[in-house]
Parts: sequence; C-alpha cells; structure tokens
Amino acid sequence: MTEILYHYTQKDAKELGELELWRESYRENCSCARAIEAAIRRDFDGMRLKENCAKSVISEFGFDRVNWVLANTLRELKDDGRFSSSNKQWASGFPVPPDKEHNWQFTVTSHPVVLDGFVDEARKAWRELELFDASHCVSEADGQIDYTGRVVVIRPDIFKDAYKTPENQLFMAESGFGCAPNTGGRKVFGYFLKDDEKTYFRRNELYGVLKDEFLPAWAREKLNTQSETADCEETQDGGISMR
Repeated sequence: MTEILYHYTQKDAKELGELELWRESYRENCSCARAIEAAIRRDFDGMRLKENCAKSVISEFGFDRVNWVLANTLRELKDDGRFSSSNKQWASGFPVPPDKEHNWQFTVTSHPVVLDGFVDEARKAWRELELFDASHCVSEADGQIDYTGRVVVIRPDIFKDAYKTPENQLFMAESGFGCAPNTGGRKVFGYFLKDDEKTYFRRNELYGVLKDEFLPAWAREKLNTQSETADCEETQDGGISMR
C-alpha cells in the first residue's frame, strides 16, 4: 500500500513527470473505495452500521485517503438529496480536482443513506483528534501576514496518522522567503514547539498564524521561558509573535 495521496490529475502528473506517483495513488484510491463498500456490506445489519465501521477502513488506508475518497464521492454525487447538507458542505472543502475519466472509479457505490452514516462516523473520528484547522488561525484573506517569529499551524495532512496531534502542528517560524507574503520563495524555516526540532515547511503546508486564544498552556509557558532577549507578545491581528 502506498502512503502517498496524490492531489493532482493524471494530466498534471504527466506535465510534472510524476505519472507513476499518480498511478499508485489512483489504484489505492480505488482500493479504498472498494474497501469502504465491503465494510458497509459487512457491518450494516439492515437498520444501522456497527460501531467502528469507518475506523476499520481508516486503520488500513489512513485518514487522508479515506477522507479524500469520501469527499470525491459526495462531490461526484452532489445532486443526490439523500446525503446530508452538512456532509456535502464538508466534502466541498476538499480540493479534489475534476477528472471525469477517473474520479468516478473511486466513487463509493454503497446506498447513499447508509454511506451518509459512514461519512458521519469518519468525520467524528477525525474530530476526536482535536486538531487545529484554519478556523484557529488569523485570517489570511488579504494575504499580507508575515510569519517571521510567530507560531504557525501545520496542516495535518502533512503528517502520517500516528503524528496527527495538535502538539505536532505547532511550529515557530523563524526565517525564509516563505515567511513573507507575496514572494517567490515558499520555504518557512523554524522549529517544532513540542521538541525544538528544526526543519522547514512550504507556506502552502501551513494554515497560518495561530490565534492567541487557542495557544495551549504548555506552549504559552514554553514561549514565556524562552531567551530573555525574546518577548512573547500578542500582535494587533491576534496572533502570537516572538520578537
């Protein structure tokens, strides 16, 4: 099983020279869709799904792929009124690129009402991770936020499932062209707040600057005990800054 979820179309993959990556991910998407169908057949008793039906597939294929396949399915079947408006709205938030030739192949064909319950369980399992998302960050609607010296949130799809924790998402941005908006560079250098490990992420792998009210107590305490030459301040836009 490949762990790489490819986010682009076959056409894009050809242009980027990544066709084999696309093929592997596409085959895995199809296998995941069939696994969801098999799990529903196994666990639906005629009235309801057995508990942990969705989790059994997530444990095999991972959150990112299961969410991707489910989102693709609801987007492909967007006109079916048997899916809840909440689940349709959730699916619309995934950037699944349109691909008429291939996307239907990893559309789940289970009964929509039962599948809707499966989506509910998958979403519940995701919420139980209590991860940060864009709603916890300062809005970047104007694209003018500088990340330098600020706590930013890493997108959870960057991590394998075992590392999808809110603690692992917090990153202190220190330098790099990616810190500044509207630049050619994308890399943001810094360190994980959890253990000070230094690395870098691309700007599009980050949700943005964490709002002060969502900063956990452990992180606030750590920031407050940093070097005496750095002050932990709340900025005018509500983010956390280390200057």
